[in-house]
Amino acid sequence: MGAGAVLRLAGAGAAPAKPAGGAALDQILIASGGAGALTAALLVLGWGHRSGRVSVLARAADLATRGPGRGTPGWAALPIPVAMVSLLIALLGMYWDISLHISHGRDEGPLANIAHYPILIGLFGIFTAGVLAVVLPKGEVPGAASVRITRDWHAPAGGVLLAGAGFYALLGFPLDDVWHRIFGQDVTLWGPTHLMLIGGAGLSLVAMMVLEREGRRACPDEEQPPGWLRYVRRCMHAGGLLIGLSVFQAEYDFGVPQFRLVHQPLLIALAAGCALVAARLWAGRGGAVWAVVFYMLVRGGVSVIVGGVIGELWAAVPLYFAEALCVEAAALLLARRPLALGAVSGVLIGTAGFGAEYAYGQAGFRLPWTPDILAEGMAMAVAGGVAGGLCGALLAEGLAGRAPRPAAARGIFAGAILAVAAAVANGLVVSVPPGRTATVTLTDVRGDAAHRTAGARIEFSPASAVDGPAWVTVTGWQGQGLHVDRLVREREGVYRTSEPMPLHGEWKTLIRVHDGRTLAGVPVYLPDDPAIGAKELAAPAHFTRGVQGERSILQRELKTDVPGWLWAACSAVVLLCTLALVLSLGWGVARIARRLPAPAGSAARGPHAEAGT
Repeated sequence: MGAGAVLRLAGAGAAPAKPAGGAALDQILIASGGAGALTAALLVLGWGHRSGRVSVLARAADLATRGPGRGTPGWAALPIPVAMVSLLIALLGMYWDISLHISHGRDEGPLANIAHYPILIGLFGIFTAGVLAVVLPKGEVPGAASVRITRDWHAPAGGVLLAGAGFYALLGFPLDDVWHRIFGQDVTLWGPTHLMLIGGAGLSLVAMMVLEREGRRACPDEEQPPGWLRYVRRCMHAGGLLIGLSVFQAEYDFGVPQFRLVHQPLLIALAAGCALVAARLWAGRGGAVWAVVFYMLVRGGVSVIVGGVIGELWAAVPLYFAEALCVEAAALLLARRPLALGAVSGVLIGTAGFGAEYAYGQAGFRLPWTPDILAEGMAMAVAGGVAGGLCGALLAEGLAGRAPRPAAARGIFAGAILAVAAAVANGLVVSVPPGRTATVTLTDVRGDAAHRTAGARIEFSPASAVDGPAWVTVTGWQGQGLHVDRLVREREGVYRTSEPMPLHGEWKTLIRVHDGRTLAGVPVYLPDDPAIGAKELAAPAHFTRGVQGERSILQRELKTDVPGWLWAACSAVVLLCTLALVLSLGWGVARIARRLPAPAGSAARGPHAEAGT
């Protein structure tokens, strides 16, 4: 028995049923009670520190200032490593959880999924780090950018933002259960409440950067950290931001995206533009490359742990090295013009970087990019790269205390958000042309019903229904594994499998077609699922079925009787919460840029030359 099987057995307990509309009440009560107890303990600890009755936080903060956190006061030196370690734990849990959902489907319950525990621990750790930063300053004002809480209690803006990001991410867990109760199980990474978990964790890096900036400016010059340590910290933070923004691509990393392929280059370019431009401007020469090195160590390490050690699915890792070189090359001429650097880097990322990822993906991605997405995919990548690059430049300049005029900064920030929203919306526009069918002829490889596998020949009608597609695959998932087979084209409209497909047990096996804006599927085999009242769809030796929207197959558990306005209203609530988080982070960066300006003359000596910037 492998490590993954042992861990699944340990987490699964004795409950065999998999609910399809929210967790069992007992699990909700246990989880809520545990979260309440931890929060109460954290608040008691904070109150004890503020009242002077507990000294453990003061001692821990003092110890942190003597280690890697030196050069910053305890209210920054302790929370930042706590948040960073917590983020790494949450990252491991997220990729583990995504792998489990792809290979095993929905949970027996939230407490029965062992991968949920590191996610919860990590997200609560991020929230805890923010609370520590808020409660630790006692008898002092932690810098000019601090936020007044009471008459004699001021908290660093970065701490408030960090606590907010952690709380926002944690809020995604109970809201996810409510979402499932209303709409059924949406087994997709991009479910609205799932994006709350990912977004809150990933964007917490911006709050950490703000907190680090406040901490260093609060220390006298003689206590500033050496230049190499400051450089390493900044590269790690920027690399962490790259990791956080890259988690949105996870469905593509595993090879089971439920959205058009053009979203992948958009997301890669957006993450690269934002994190790598910020790294180059904030850390200095070589910062973009070292940020990618940190990203590869962590993100690649998570893939090795999940796929190699735990024994679950492997996730591809976009390289980003070409994008980093694009940023470094542009910076040779434009390092003193941050916004121009952001825009030019974005264009280079969307073109040269797109080409590099295109080439790498032929071997590195389960679903390589194809000429079908070449023009639109590059346009989306340029839009994402420029929007991300401008945001990265605003972030770095704000951290350095040299932000543009407020009106200009707000306009650029809003324009970048709108550009990304428009690009995402464009990628969400899909179609399923009517009147198309697929005739499937199966040849059994293993014929016993309990372990049946088969090869297939698929003939689409009309033959021109598939013309230069992004992918034509047979995908089988949630049967304790993942099967993605890119079909071999025999002639126009006729394809065959290259390996046997699973047609037994809990496997959900379908033919997937993505051609231009067409995103459709043909079910081959679907299991009996009493929890949602769905009967088995058998796979006879020869059948003809209509080409249909694949969402109803991939997300079979979704309820079909929920009014559309209710889904739109709930999605709007999540969107507004997300915008509130993003705008709050923008406010935090603008606040420290305004209240902690760069020392006079630092811009003339080159970007970030002063120790205090």
